Amino acid sequence: MSLRAAAACLLAVLAAAGAAPRMVARLENPAIKESSGLAASRANPGIYWTHNDSGDGPFLYAFDREGRSYGRWRVRGATHIDWEDMAIGPGPRRGRWYLYIGDIGDNAMRRNGIVVYRVEEPRVAGPKACRPECATARAAVLRLRYPDGPHDAESLLVHPTTRDLYVVTKGARRRPETRVYKASAAALSGGRATLSLAATLGIPEALFTMLAGGITGGGISPDGRGVVLSDYFRAYEARLPAGARFDAIWNQPFTTIPLGLGFQVEGICYRADGKAIMAVSEGTAAPLLEISPPR
Repeated sequence: MSLRAAAACLLAVLAAAGAAPRMVARLENPAIKESSGLAASRANPGIYWTHNDSGDGPFLYAFDREGRSYGRWRVRGATHIDWEDMAIGPGPRRGRWYLYIGDIGDNAMRRNGIVVYRVEEPRVAGPKACRPECATARAAVLRLRYPDGPHDAESLLVHPTTRDLYVVTKGARRRPETRVYKASAAALSGGRATLSLAATLGIPEALFTMLAGGITGGGISPDGRGVVLSDYFRAYEARLPAGARFDAIWNQPFTTIPLGLGFQVEGICYRADGKAIMAVSEGTAAPLLEISPPR
């Protein structure tokens, strides 16, 4: 049995058991070769945003749940060093949605600082309008530093009401633990901030991290009560108990959701209605997965 066939069988077993990763589409845009971040649009119902990991310019790509391309946007005022994740959340203008793009990758752990670009979410007119290229508004540049030296990170989260920003480290052989760093919205108001350590997580297992890599993506649910993280093969979800403050979520148990073999998941987010989780793997004709965790 081929690896792809084994993956299909595993997905079928998981779906029957209610764990539920389903491949709903493949991304048709051949320019998306290393999808490394995922965000569900709020300004454009049914649209998703992604970007490439490396070897690309400062571009965002729009697509729908069927994988159909809705074009490419150049992010004005941004450069691309190692874009690893993106998130969507509120920003300085009330009633508007903003995309946050994390230039946070650092495989060699040598960067003195990392950058997050915040840009107002563009309006998507139709499948053909921005196929050659459109441009976003000019992005704000948020410059961040860790309090304890460089880290490699591939997960960026933004809270949907507080605007607090979180960076989750990937972990490595030298530092296999997963660390969560935070910059409050108030700290970000000047465009520069030193992150603070918010939590150290026990996922993935240290041995798994050393052998296969750590956290590659993440997102916060639209109601601010859930967090999902992923490595290449699994998703991890935690939910807040009623009445708890958001940062208590890092102390909650994470439910593990296998995503299937044959994938390399680097982008994950909640659907805009919060009722499902979406994930995308690297590669051309990238698979788009939908997960409906039991509640």
